[in-house]
Amino acid sequence: MNKLSTNDIRKIWLDFFEAKGHNVEESASLIPNNDPTLLWINAGVAPLKKYFDGSVIPKNPRIVNAQKCLRTNDIDNVGKTARHHTFFEMLGNFSIGDYFRDEIIPWAFELLTSDKYFGIDKDLLYFTIYPTDESTLKAWIEVGVNPKHIIRTNYNFWEIGEGPCGPCTEVFYDRGESYGDFGVEVMKNDIENDRFIEIWNIVFSQFNSSPELDRRNYPELPNKNIDTGMGLERVACVLQEVETNYETDTFKTIIDQIVSMTNIPYTGQMSYKVISDHVRTVVFSVSDGAVLSNEGRGYVLRRLLRRAVKHGKSLGLNKPFLFKLVDSVIEAMGGFYSYLKENKELVQKVIKLEEEKFFETLGKGEKILEDMIKENNNKKLTGEQAFTLYDTYGFPLELTVEICEGYNVKVDQKGFKEEMNKQKERARGARKGFASMKSQNEAFINFKGQDTFTGYETLTEETKVLKSFPEGVVLERTPFYAESGGQVADKGTIEFGEEVYQVLDVQKLPNGQFLHQLENNVLTDGSQVLAKVDNRNRELTMYNHSATHLLFAALREVVGSHVSQQGSNVSSEALRFDFNNFDSLNDKTLLKVEEIVNNKINQNIIVDVKERTIKEAKEMGAIAEFGEKYGDSVRVVNMEYTVDLCGGTHVSNTGVIKQFCIASIENKGSGIYRIVGHANEAVSNIKKQFVGLNKEMDKLDLKVEKILEDAKQNNIELEFNFNRNEEIIGSYQDIINKRIEFNTLGDLARELDKQYKELLKEQVFKNIDSLVEQAVDNKLVIRLEDIDKNSLRPLVDRLSDHLQNGVVFAANVNGDKVTFICKSNDKAHHAGNIAKAAAMIAGGNGGGRPDMAQAGGKDVSKVDEALEKVRELLS
Repeated sequence: MNKLSTNDIRKIWLDFFEAKGHNVEESASLIPNNDPTLLWINAGVAPLKKYFDGSVIPKNPRIVNAQKCLRTNDIDNVGKTARHHTFFEMLGNFSIGDYFRDEIIPWAFELLTSDKYFGIDKDLLYFTIYPTDESTLKAWIEVGVNPKHIIRTNYNFWEIGEGPCGPCTEVFYDRGESYGDFGVEVMKNDIENDRFIEIWNIVFSQFNSSPELDRRNYPELPNKNIDTGMGLERVACVLQEVETNYETDTFKTIIDQIVSMTNIPYTGQMSYKVISDHVRTVVFSVSDGAVLSNEGRGYVLRRLLRRAVKHGKSLGLNKPFLFKLVDSVIEAMGGFYSYLKENKELVQKVIKLEEEKFFETLGKGEKILEDMIKENNNKKLTGEQAFTLYDTYGFPLELTVEICEGYNVKVDQKGFKEEMNKQKERARGARKGFASMKSQNEAFINFKGQDTFTGYETLTEETKVLKSFPEGVVLERTPFYAESGGQVADKGTIEFGEEVYQVLDVQKLPNGQFLHQLENNVLTDGSQVLAKVDNRNRELTMYNHSATHLLFAALREVVGSHVSQQGSNVSSEALRFDFNNFDSLNDKTLLKVEEIVNNKINQNIIVDVKERTIKEAKEMGAIAEFGEKYGDSVRVVNMEYTVDLCGGTHVSNTGVIKQFCIASIENKGSGIYRIVGHANEAVSNIKKQFVGLNKEMDKLDLKVEKILEDAKQNNIELEFNFNRNEEIIGSYQDIINKRIEFNTLGDLARELDKQYKELLKEQVFKNIDSLVEQAVDNKLVIRLEDIDKNSLRPLVDRLSDHLQNGVVFAANVNGDKVTFICKSNDKAHHAGNIAKAAAMIAGGNGGGRPDMAQAGGKDVSKVDEALEKVRELLS
């Protein structure tokens, strides 16, 4: 048997089948493309479904690949068994209606046993087949397999629902008695063991399954297919003759780096396995554009990362460390997956930020969990407690369960789910009333009448009321757009004779009809009405909606193709666009995005809007709106620069948008960012972003006015010239300019304050000689009025310098308060005691060191009495 590296095995596989006429298909991203049925690519065949279902005809019906895969159904087994992983590579070769059994079995045997390739001893290989599959039995025997090594099993039939299916044959490798005293019955009964390792599965897709038929009567497919899968990590374990997948070269590279961090030798510990597996998954997923979050695939990644961190802590790694392992993942796998090197810094940054965030809450959460366990006397953790850990401290339920296992404590997982459902109900209740009304109003649910939307063609419609509800009416034909796809509903009126109803909102009912919400609705079924959409409101909304599409395309161009829509809201006043990214966008990037959108507006691009089949739309590269579902026929909005599926209202030419500006960007958390922008005349709304800064600038203006007023009262002349810029150009540059203006005003105000205080000190110090002359026996006791607090201490210091071995005591009256300062160069007089005595007379307190002290008083009428007390103490 040839001892091969993981990279060599992959290369031999691809080269072998390429030599047999296969096209090498590059591994698809872990994030499925246009396949809502999958959270992740979880099998080698998954990205090739378009070929097997006939929607796309491959250039070559023979395909080979090494596909990245991610499965999460066995997370809890990762690290506990020899072969479970979340991320793995599946080697596959496929025939789309071309070759079949007579070709693949000789090729498989050649690849497995020839010294030119894997060189496995054929006597150590076993093959399972479906009981009635005589053709496969014959084919294996013909290439030289011992019939005693061919086992019939009932589970060797691949079938998922209705459609293509067929028997399969699995290849097992016998690792010998040292891995267990088992016989072939473990393969026959599909029993998990460490001796007989399945390394390859070959599916003969030759029948068309039907629920009405017995399997024996399935009709044959006109074009038979081959679909095979070989787990790269499994075959590497066999060829490298190591005990588990975690001792293969790829994992060893990562584990060695972990060992260098912990200084604890690897002897098969579960934590090393979990960390090495999970860090591979996170590195590849983030490199492929996934974002860590609290839902969907983002939640899966967050759960994996936090589980790895928890296992790191058990090895003594008590600060972020996973981000450092990115280097070892690249060292192990970057040769074949070169894009990992390109994304290294980005991936490290994302992982480090997530680790730091988790470490902040992990210690606190674990302590609270321990307290909960003690509180429960080491009995079952309640669902409410588990939910508190999840909701407040970010603990996934699985992590809580895992920690509790260490204490032999069970978790009420059913109770946790009940608490989770309660939270969902609370969230539903917090939504706007109409959404709640739709789910509860039986009249809405039972209404089946059909209306027609005419708003793409007209903004007025003479029509009749199809159905009247207390909340509003459904019209037979309506020009009003109902809120959907991120676009808010049209505004306008419904006229009935001389009565005019304002349309407050338009929402879709459970069966899809448009409900026009009216105040004090008294219209009845069959009433003849005139529906009129507010033309200007519709136009402004269209400008913002079309600009949103251009913005999305510009973000993909400037920021990266990983950017995807995470939500939007479009109205007449603004557009709001949520997207995923690994970091916020700086001013330069936002200005570049804005510039591109305006360039596309100025190019006067004709906007083509047509109904097309979903297949035509996909062929055009159309991008779907976030969260929307589509039927066979879709509305395609083609702006040349971007092609999108969208049911909203749009301009006919980008030129009519006239102008676009970005008003703000906001971090919504979990890698989601929100841009607010404006189009056409709505760009003036950018001023709304100035409200906060303008309030702060108003405060600075008041501060400047106070300084100037105080200076005037003290006969100090100051000059201050600053004029606010109230003009805007309708660009994100306005936001930057306002920020600069605020900072400039702040700097000038601070400089003015500093200048005033310096001049005030100079003014105070001008009278220092006359004050010194008031000293008696080298002791000076004086009353001052309204001396600036920043000048008082320096003045006392200066006076003390003139009275060597003397004492200075000053009482500074400022409004209804008095400050006492005493500085003593005479050891016979304790400054702290003197200041305290004066302060107590004036209703205050204080004191200090023997050489320097400060105190305060609240009763200024007692100042003179306090000064007399000081003179008495100094005499």
